[in-house]
Amino acid sequence: MASFRNHFAIILIASILVSFANAKLSTNFYDCTCPNLQEIVRNEMIAAVNKEQRIGASLLRLFFHDCFINGCDAGILLDDTKTFRSEKTASPNRNSLRGFEVIDNIKTRVEDACPATVSCADILALAARDGVVLLGGPTWEVTLGRRDARTASFSRANNQLPGPSYNLSALISSFAAKGLSARDMTALSGGHTIGQARCSSFRDRAYNDTEIDPAFAAERRADCPCKCRENSLAPLDLQTPTRFENSYYKNLLVKRGLLHSDQELFNGGSQDRLVRFYSNNEGAFRRDFVNAMIKMGNISPLTGTHGEIRLNCRVVN
Repeated sequence: MASFRNHFAIILIASILVSFANAKLSTNFYDCTCPNLQEIVRNEMIAAVNKEQRIGASLLRLFFHDCFINGCDAGILLDDTKTFRSEKTASPNRNSLRGFEVIDNIKTRVEDACPATVSCADILALAARDGVVLLGGPTWEVTLGRRDARTASFSRANNQLPGPSYNLSALISSFAAKGLSARDMTALSGGHTIGQARCSSFRDRAYNDTEIDPAFAAERRADCPCKCRENSLAPLDLQTPTRFENSYYKNLLVKRGLLHSDQELFNGGSQDRLVRFYSNNEGAFRRDFVNAMIKMGNISPLTGTHGEIRLNCRVVN
């Protein structure tokens, strides 16, 4: 009988450990352990956006680039070490991703309030949401409980992030590989209603694309006269680069998408109808954007006993 009880106890403990290791994300994950978390993140994001409105778009992009490489695990925040190269130094990210200092500031405030409790991955997810909201975008409940990666993947960051020169087929395939549909991809691309892009991202389009408004192409060539100006910036949405709305899609209808990959969404392909729909129905765009952001935030999170809670978002404990 004692042997049976011991065997049962071992099975029960193992079951509990497996359940913990495979824990699910939830909206109330920190309700007891860090009840003021969302207020702390929001206040820091308000200060950051008041200082520079563009940072809202930068945090959204930072979250996207994190989730697309090994899932939403804050791997993008790690600096180089002796054992791995950081994702932030990969070609699509180098001298391009921004907002690391904002995450550092939020992490410091969170650690003061709730030491060794909240992951950098969850902080980034909340900051991205708040950045969108502060620029007039929709809000959503962010599920929490992610843990932080102990390593980064420089090679995957170089190979798996969709680039500005991608055609529609490559875009759809890239998002499908992460469990996101073509509709998700088109809705998430609407995040380009805020923010700016470097000359190196749109130079080829301005000089070589045929599916581009001639006056718009001339303006972009003026922004980007030579390779020596590759860090010059242009707004992804010329009319309202710091306000989240649907003019991004309206621009595509008149061949004024800044990036080649933007214009591919409306270029005689499968997403034309959806682009027209979003251009006329901002509410539908906002709903689909929220749904796609929630799906993206659920890409392969580390939960339970996997990963760790970093004390400094830039380095492994």
